[in-house]
Amino acid sequence: MNYKNSRELTDEELLQRYKADEDSNWIGILFDRYAILLLGLCMKYLKNEEDARDSVQQIFLKVLAEINKHQVQFFRAWIYMVAKNYCLMQLRHKQQVRQEEVNENHLNNPAIADEEKAKFIEKDILLENMQQALEQLNPDQRICLKLFYLQKVSYQDIATRTGYTLLQVKSYIQNGKRNLKQLLSKHG
Repeated sequence: MNYKNSRELTDEELLQRYKADEDSNWIGILFDRYAILLLGLCMKYLKNEEDARDSVQQIFLKVLAEINKHQVQFFRAWIYMVAKNYCLMQLRHKQQVRQEEVNENHLNNPAIADEEKAKFIEKDILLENMQQALEQLNPDQRICLKLFYLQKVSYQDIATRTGYTLLQVKSYIQNGKRNLKQLLSKHG
């Protein structure tokens, strides 16, 4: 299969290719596009980085298992919904296990609810901007940043996987981080 020009394909074209040949790499490419958005969404709900990372992996498996059961027109909206539902189920499960009482004051205070809603909207906007900024980086920097920060791959393993030298990997990560900050500061 030729995945080289996959960045130029729309989400819908990648989905069509997956449905045509069942090659999970097409879904993997799609998933990579939204990995940061999903991680942020999971962090928003689960409030724990490790749980969020585990959830992103589980969501990927869920997407692979369920994609053919649904007529997905807008992958981004669909995967966002799958991720949100997954996180809510995790929270429900934790709540049942712990059987924590709900703080009545918190629920009955609309000022707190509005403040939290505003925080969630702000985080969503930040994550959206981060996703867009990441896509604007050069491919070498983007690949290294995703491997290092999202998949927690070591410098040496990144060098092995990509064929870059260790010095290049360090440089791509350092420059990618700086460029990402600059791009994000432009978004406000």
